Amino acid sequence: MKEIINRVANSPIVTIDLEEFYRTEERVVFDLREFLYEGLVLREKDFRGALKELDWDIYKDKLVAVHCSADAIVPNWAFMLVGTYLSNLEIEYIIGDLQALEQFLFEKSLSFIDPTVFSGKPVVIKGCSKQPVPLFAYGRILSLVQPYAKSVMYGEPCSTVPLFKASK
Repeated sequence: MKEIINRVANSPIVTIDLEEFYRTEERVVFDLREFLYEGLVLREKDFRGALKELDWDIYKDKLVAVHCSADAIVPNWAFMLVGTYLSNLEIEYIIGDLQALEQFLFEKSLSFIDPTVFSGKPVVIKGCSKQPVPLFAYGRILSLVQPYAKSVMYGEPCSTVPLFKASK
């Protein structure tokens, strides 16, 4: 009987699994809507007082999106003021919604990649994951890898869709 050889395992293909860059901490929204007077206006004195009284420890070990879900005009300083409280407790946050938070987290994680390690290599950007990888991350990893890779594919090493092939 002939020996079965796993050509995928023995190939020079480098697989990038974006799920490995997913941060697992709980994500929460700090919604300024709860601090609006009659759901419309932010009163500075009341807002500052409410922030001083808030139990900020509920945000410990969480990733926070500072956002306002109400259709109200909220001054920029209000978002920033919330950020000062979160920063004082070393709580990681962004000003924006949960989608912006995911984008920020992936951008931060992917910034540690040295794209030169993909020089002259075929690269597969893995398509399936158990974690919610935002579309942004796929575009960002492609922009990092493409200038160096021999080729870039999407999917699994055994079944890929070609995206890019460097000219010779």
